[in-house]
Amino acid sequence: MDNFLQYLVSGLSIGSLYSLVAIGLVVIYRSNRILNFAHGDVTTAGTFFAFFMLSSNFSFAVSAVAALVFGALIAMAFYFCILVPAQRRDATQLGQIILTVGLGLILQGAVQYFGGTEPQSFPFPLSEYIVYKIGVVSLSQLSLGTLAASLLSCFLFYLLVQKTRLGLAMRATSENLPAAQTLGIPTRRILAISWGLAAGLGVVAGLFLAPALLLDPFFMLEPFLKGFAAAILGGLNSLPGAIVGGLILGVAEALTGGFVSIAFKNSLAFIVIILVLLVRPEGLLGEEFKERV
Repeated sequence: MDNFLQYLVSGLSIGSLYSLVAIGLVVIYRSNRILNFAHGDVTTAGTFFAFFMLSSNFSFAVSAVAALVFGALIAMAFYFCILVPAQRRDATQLGQIILTVGLGLILQGAVQYFGGTEPQSFPFPLSEYIVYKIGVVSLSQLSLGTLAASLLSCFLFYLLVQKTRLGLAMRATSENLPAAQTLGIPTRRILAISWGLAAGLGVVAGLFLAPALLLDPFFMLEPFLKGFAAAILGGLNSLPGAIVGGLILGVAEALTGGFVSIAFKNSLAFIVIILVLLVRPEGLLGEEFKERV
């Protein structure tokens, strides 16, 4: 039982980061109906930007905020400079998805050029080796900080979407773009902000994953795939589903790695997703998407 609780809490910690990645993917899908395959690479670029600032003796707080802004600006610039012109030329959804793949490849090359290809340790104020005992569960500073930062980010994003005029505009735009335009909502600006917020959430996940994983140009590849799987599991059009999907996936990985095999944990997690999608293709909390005309 003690081991079960330990694996459960550890799974919730890593699963909360998968949730942040999944929320970013869902935000873009709800607003543009496309899958953003550059999401992990934007996160990597933002995390490397924080690493460069830390190496220049900036404080972690300043570096983290700058990284969030940098990642958001990349995403917003891509939307305004690439995606909007493509949409004006009636680019298909598949074509727009390919554009995100291209952005990801460009960012990979830039990160390798400026940051190198050798894995590097990411300086972080919380330690993975200082451990606190809470009942029968042991948690490192990094795990506690990860869980707290992820929950706080999700809560703040919920308040933004549900309790502010900007959130109302985002919901209206994602629900019915033509109607939102008719009501005078600046939909292009709202969609750009959605891209920026999605990138910011991804960078938060990257900042907490980097000290646990060595920092290299591809360190976000596996977390991005897990976040993508979490989004599908919870429902690609459901923000609560993204959170639930990430937590389920993290706990499934931890329990499988602890009680079955480390080598098998990734496979079992995706088997669970396949079984869920066979029963409910729209995901656990998702709804079947219907285009309004």
